[in-house]
Amino acid sequence: MEDVTFLMNSLWTMIAAILVIFMIGGFILLEAGSTRMKNAGHIAGKTIFSVGLTFLVFWAVGYGFIFGGNGNFLVGMTDFFFSGQESGASDLSDSVFFVFQSAFAAIAVCIALGGFAERAKFPVYVGFTILFATFVYPVVAHWIWGGGWLAEHGKQDFAGSTVVHLTGAMAALAATILLKPRIGKYNKDGSANNLAGHNQVYTTLAVLILWVGWFGFNAGSTVSVEDAFFGYVALNTNLAAAVGAVAALAISWMVLGKSDIVTTLNGALAGLVAITASCAFVEPWAAVVIGLVAGLLVFYSMRFFDKMKIDDPIFALSVHGTAGVWGTLSTGFFATPELATVGNPGLFYGGGFTQLGVQALGVFTSGLFAFVVSFIILFALKKLMNGLRVTEEEEIIGLDISEHGNYGYPEEFLTKENAKKLTS
Repeated sequence: MEDVTFLMNSLWTMIAAILVIFMIGGFILLEAGSTRMKNAGHIAGKTIFSVGLTFLVFWAVGYGFIFGGNGNFLVGMTDFFFSGQESGASDLSDSVFFVFQSAFAAIAVCIALGGFAERAKFPVYVGFTILFATFVYPVVAHWIWGGGWLAEHGKQDFAGSTVVHLTGAMAALAATILLKPRIGKYNKDGSANNLAGHNQVYTTLAVLILWVGWFGFNAGSTVSVEDAFFGYVALNTNLAAAVGAVAALAISWMVLGKSDIVTTLNGALAGLVAITASCAFVEPWAAVVIGLVAGLLVFYSMRFFDKMKIDDPIFALSVHGTAGVWGTLSTGFFATPELATVGNPGLFYGGGFTQLGVQALGVFTSGLFAFVVSFIILFALKKLMNGLRVTEEEEIIGLDISEHGNYGYPEEFLTKENAKKLTS
């Protein structure tokens, strides 16, 4: 039976890892569809490159900093250049667990790089990916998942509302501040122009891919088939995503007079992000409440950041940041005594403010650390690389051609160029 359990747990976690890695395809379509046609190829290509780079960095140092032994409350200190040898210390393959965790690191990088969209130099992606995957994500992950100081306080974050989503969003915030808005985004009077994404079908398909992949993200974080508890986690995940989409559509319809598709899509994602921390700790009715609040919050958060002139093309700050904060805090309200295998029950279940305080502490320290270190990294890269941003001319013609020498949509642009030549 021990052998069967080991194989079943390993198989389930490997399937979950594949689902999480496939989420990267969702991020490609989401970011490409949310931006303009002239940058689509660049966005798709840099994502694959950055993910590949992240996997290598995670193998070399990231995994060791998170889960290595002989560490301290900040980082682990063993298992660098992960060998793949099975320790036999758990009922799950060490190699499968490594692959599963490497996928989470890649998702955090994808979120962070969303803040660079349509204006950053390609070498900046390279430098930031290496440094973020070494010094930012693994440190926060160790604090909460690797036995670090927040884990000792009982911080609840089952699948990463803080570890993955808030960390990536705070890095994206640092990038948007240093890079400044895209050309044409804001007028002199402070009003914003809608630099609409070029393909809403891409963004919609992206959300569906991410929704499906999230079952690997959340339910897979059980890393076990015991009692089929992954089904319960999947139930809560699905409910939060569904109500997040509906709530976002409803609030946009009420306020704007139109059922905005972009808001609806972001509502579904916000519901998924919010339930990620609490999916194993709360009852289904609470998952509905968590998703509902996330769907409402993302609508107002998107408008807030726009008013603050923070240019966030893929709404990473609202979807992953605001919803990540709410999702992390929500366990402090809704975690039940029976399900709170980490920390304490929430406020509504007689636990008082203890767990809510721990959750708030985790949000503040993790978010601040991710922002400050990411800002320092980007500021240093700005000095070393003579700026983070492409030239005005390169930004106007698009990063496909200026950074890579080829169009993501060659027929579209080459036809226009030929037409100009024929009429000149």
